[in-house]
Amino acid sequence: MFVLWCQVRTAADLPDVRLHDLRHSYASVGVSRGYSLPIVAKLLGHSSVAMTERYSHLAATPVQLAANDIAAHIERALNREPALQLHA
Repeated sequence: MFVLWCQVRTAADLPDVRLHDLRHSYASVGVSRGYSLPIVAKLLGHSSVAMTERYSHLAATPVQLAANDIAAHIERALNREPALQLHA
């Protein structure tokens, strides 16, 4: 397996990338695209969500978007405006 991976890295001009790095990227992209930690955990074969939390490094942008959305939803509720539907 290692020899094959070395060949892939060389062909892609990514000499320092490890398979483990790809798992972290996969988890981070999944979570930032809106998939829940339990779903991403299952995809990665993790038995606990805690492990997936360590894998998924959230970028500031998705976190900020979530904070803004939640705050706007609360503001609309306080003003008795209809809630906007979230489109996945």
